[in-house]
Parts: sequence; C-alpha cells; structure tokens
Amino acid sequence: MKRKSRGMKRLFFGGGVFLLCCGFLSPSAAVVDRIVAVVNQEVITLSDIEKWSHPFQTEIRVEDRLERQERLQKIMRKVLDKVIEEKLIEQEAKKSGMRVTSREVEQAVEEVKQKNRIDQQGLERALASEGLTFETFKKELERSILRTKFVHSAVKVDNKPGEKELMEFFQKNIDRYRGDASYRPAHILWVIPKEATVEEIRRTRRRSQAVLDKIKGGADFGEMAMQYSEDASSRNEGGDLGYFKKGELLPALEKEAMKLQIGGVSGLIRTERGYHILKLLDRKGGEPPPFEEVKEKVRADYTEKEWEKAFEQFLSKLKEKSIIEIKL
Repeated sequence: MKRKSRGMKRLFFGGGVFLLCCGFLSPSAAVVDRIVAVVNQEVITLSDIEKWSHPFQTEIRVEDRLERQERLQKIMRKVLDKVIEEKLIEQEAKKSGMRVTSREVEQAVEEVKQKNRIDQQGLERALASEGLTFETFKKELERSILRTKFVHSAVKVDNKPGEKELMEFFQKNIDRYRGDASYRPAHILWVIPKEATVEEIRRTRRRSQAVLDKIKGGADFGEMAMQYSEDASSRNEGGDLGYFKKGELLPALEKEAMKLQIGGVSGLIRTERGYHILKLLDRKGGEPPPFEEVKEKVRADYTEKEWEKAFEQFLSKLKEKSIIEIKL
C-alpha cells in the first residue's frame, strides 16, 4: 500500500497540496447550509466542510449503513478540526501583514498543471466542470500559499540532533528503514453480501466472534479455517494466503498483519468483503540497514518529526487564545 500524506493536516497547509493530492474538488450533494463553527467571529459553514470532506467520503467502502454513518461523522469532525486550524492560521497570517506575490501563485498553478498533466485549457475545463472559475481557483491557491508561508516563518526548530538522539530515533523507528520484506498470512473469512441487512451483518459478526473465541481457547486455526472459512481459494489450505509484499494485500488486513508476531492471531477485522480473522504464519526479509547507511535520512526524519511537534504546540497556543464555538 502506498503511503499517503502524513495525515489530513498536510492536505490543508501546502500551496495547493489538497488539489495536488486529491485532484480537483468534487461537488457534494446539495445540503441545507448552516453554521457549524465560529472562529474568532468568522463562520465556517456546513458547505465548507462538505466541500473538503467529499474526497474522503468517497473512500468509505463499507456496506454496513451504521458503520458508514459512524465513519462519515468522524471524517466530518476531522475535516472541521483542520478547517478551524486553517482559519486560525489564516487570521494570524493576515495580522502579520504577510503577502503572496502573483509570481508565487503562478508557480503554484504550474505545479497543479504539471501534477495533473494538463494545459491551461484543460485546467479551466476541469474547474468549470466542478463549478469553479479559474479566478476562484487562484484565490484558493493564494490563501493556501499564505498559510504555508506564515507557518514556516512562525514555526522553527532550533535544536540540532547529536549522534545519541539520531541513534535512539533510528532504533525506535527501525521499521521505516527496513528493506523489502514479505509476510505470509492465513485468514478465515465470513462474506457479507452487499445487500445484507443490519441484522444479517450482526449475525455474521456473532458467528465469526464464536470461532475467534474457539481459537483463543486453543482450537487449531487451520482446522477452523477449513471448517468455517467462506474463502474457497484458501479454505482447503487452512486459510493460507501465501506470501505478500507491502501494498499487495487489502490495507485493513495488511495493517493487522504488520502488528502480529509469527503465530499471532488478530481480532475480528472488517473489510468490504466481510469479517476476517488473520494469523501470521511467517515473515522474512526486511532486515534494517546499518545506521551509517541511512544516517542522513534519519536526520531528515528526526527534524521533520521535531517540526511537527513544534507545529502542534503552535496550533495549541493559537487555540488557547482564540474563541472557538463548534456547532456540528
């Protein structure tokens, strides 16, 4: 699985980063607009949140209506939090008197065109299809650049790490420096049809939980897979899925597999296919390189991490001195 940007925070604070990462804005369904937050007397509306949350909403691939609604609410709240932070930064940037030049905006426009491999006419057609004018688009870029410039001028990291700090960081984050590794999971699957009702989903969960309880009680995973799994391709092999490299398995399953020790068994995992129980049969490769070989990357990662901590402290102070009312 390709690693995404570091959290939704990055989507809001780069010059045009949201557009570069997620494509052009997609129109959301019509909503009755209302105020969802007030930040130092400036309002944020529901349509603002709908606009920015739409690309994330389309990534929700869950058939369970209750679970989908719960995830949607979490996305809306996360987006609102980030829009509030964006508003606070923009307010401070305007107070500082910082400006964005037309050349900076033009450069950002060129980046968007290069990223999306389109010319000026293609860009304007794409914007028009989303109900946006080129001038509105440039205004959004200008605001984004202003926030980015202000943040990088206001948030500083002065401390330079020594050998001890870098080595400790390397050891604590050793997994990010490992080479290509492969792992061999097995699973037991209970399929949930797309048209399944809430009660049918609950019954399936109860059946899968009962099998998980048996495994935790000492039952053999392979035998349980052959007896209960609804994955015909792996059932007769005791659920064995073979070897995978990072990014090849369903993200939700890979995430759990990465947490397991060899022989370890997961809890219930919900994916678009249904409920799974995962067991890690083997892992090979992925040995970390010598510290000296990756020292400069470790230094860059350490500095970035420290900057992010300083940025969070900066945001926290902004919020403390601001009047924020949330109505979502």
